[in-house]
Amino acid sequence: MNKNQDYFFYLKKTTVLYVEDDDSTREELEYFLEKKVYKLIVAKNGQEGLELYNKHKPDLIVTDIQMPVMNGIKMIKSLKEINPNLPIVIITAFNDTDYLFEAIKLNVTGYLTKPLNLYALSETLFTISKNIFLDKENKEIYNTLKQYKDIVDERAIISKMTIDGTITYVNEPFEIISGYKKEELLGESHYIINPLINNKILKDIFKRIKIEKKSWHGHIKNISKEGKEYFLDLIIKPILDLDGNILEFISLANDITDLEISKNYFELLTQKNTLDLNESIRVVNAYKEAIDESNIILRIDLNKNIVYANKAFYDCTDYKKDELLGKPYSSLRHFGLDEKEQEEKINNMFCGEIWKGKISIYGKNEKIFHFDVTLFPLKNSDGKVNEYMEIIHDITEIENLHDELEDTQREIIYKLGEIGETRSSETGNHVKRVAEYSKLLAQKINLNYEDTNRLFIASPMHDIGKIGIPDSILNKPGKLTPEEWEIMKNHAQIGYDILRNSKREILKAAGIVSYTHHEKWDGSGYPLGLKGEEIHIFGRITAIVDVFDALSSERVYKKAWDIEKILELLKEEKGKHFDPNLVDVFIENLNEFLEIKDKYKEVDEKSEY
Repeated sequence: MNKNQDYFFYLKKTTVLYVEDDDSTREELEYFLEKKVYKLIVAKNGQEGLELYNKHKPDLIVTDIQMPVMNGIKMIKSLKEINPNLPIVIITAFNDTDYLFEAIKLNVTGYLTKPLNLYALSETLFTISKNIFLDKENKEIYNTLKQYKDIVDERAIISKMTIDGTITYVNEPFEIISGYKKEELLGESHYIINPLINNKILKDIFKRIKIEKKSWHGHIKNISKEGKEYFLDLIIKPILDLDGNILEFISLANDITDLEISKNYFELLTQKNTLDLNESIRVVNAYKEAIDESNIILRIDLNKNIVYANKAFYDCTDYKKDELLGKPYSSLRHFGLDEKEQEEKINNMFCGEIWKGKISIYGKNEKIFHFDVTLFPLKNSDGKVNEYMEIIHDITEIENLHDELEDTQREIIYKLGEIGETRSSETGNHVKRVAEYSKLLAQKINLNYEDTNRLFIASPMHDIGKIGIPDSILNKPGKLTPEEWEIMKNHAQIGYDILRNSKREILKAAGIVSYTHHEKWDGSGYPLGLKGEEIHIFGRITAIVDVFDALSSERVYKKAWDIEKILELLKEEKGKHFDPNLVDVFIENLNEFLEIKDKYKEVDEKSEY
């Protein structure tokens, strides 16, 4: 979207109330604005303006100060009592200094002087309307995210506890399956709800979440308040602060009681040898029918060919019998794995022992299904495997909800990053490119998946601290004075201060990026003057890609640099501004970065370098 399209897009979504008592000025500006905005409402004095605001609730106000009946200052005071955040632009003469200062105290959004510069007015209204639009969009996203969370809260069994095991939250599905009310659980030890977990599992959980600070996943058996056993497919995750200290634990579980009871009953039946043959066949057939009705089932022979699938599997995946029976198990293509990885996973599954885990496969129509799988080796009396039975729990809906939540969180962070950039006339694609560049460079240096994904989501907020820098400095057309530059540098600290105390891992990562992406390898950067590997890897990566994007993108006041010139600068600053290893990796993979640049090409971006 180019600048003119931007104007059209945002202004055409904005309702403007214009208040002016001078007929000629009002008519001129009315003619200028009426086709540029969604709706233009015009008033001749402050009293009329206040009445029209209460009637139409416009998005922003443009007003003169000195007017009959009610002047602009009195109108602004009344409007701010109704809506303290209402954007208001005042139009003032040079001799209206006292009024102007009073308006500034009322927190007006901007001011323009007479005679009115229509270009300056357009720029001001464009910036405000874009912020209004992004703010509305963010509120809609937050509302959607809350609804997604509510859905997960309804479907999953969720609890939270402190580091010492004190329960701080349980949701309604947790109350239902455990038999306890919230009032009976909150403030109590987790042992009240986990009496059947054995010491081996407890040690494993303790090691994973307290020592290694990683998620633990497994199946556990519990007993409800009424004494009824139930089984959970459980994930426990430690929530960490910026220093890596554990704040609390959160657990999310699915009820797999029916699956576990079926499994245990089947194992019991196959071990019995006291029944006569006919009775055994009758019981096993009855059990098979019961299993088929309540689970998704596959049976696979020793050659890893599918020999049976029940109706539930066909209904789920849309396959027909003749499309599956006799076919290799590997014909069920696994999502996210290449041929070699799929082969390795299948070999691990068919190892002669019980295998439990998650698989994701393509259905007949390329729809992706996520399954929680238990693969049983069925053995004869000599202990040799005859075939395998796969009992499947369809968790596609829950996995998709998790993906939607993550996508929503990423979109919110993009929008917050766009708001920060909008204040300095940056464009949305700047933060998208920085995110994609950061992800690619992290992958090229083999940063682990979790950190790579964390940086990818967090990096759009690298300049969020600019929301705390005055417009007079942030958008100054000329060179900043030394005093102004010191104020500008504060945006790294401001961004960090905004995000540092968040309990959300992604926002804490965004705080690190904001704090460190202006540090330099030789120690001459800001705000802390960190040197070399003292600078967090997130900051070192973002430093390179932010500068690359700034220099390679066209701005309203400059042309984009040639790639050769940018490479010369990177080489010159290698070991000075930038991590020398990252510079080498970046240059070696330049073509891939240029592909991202072309994909998210956009003009009218502003460099800070």
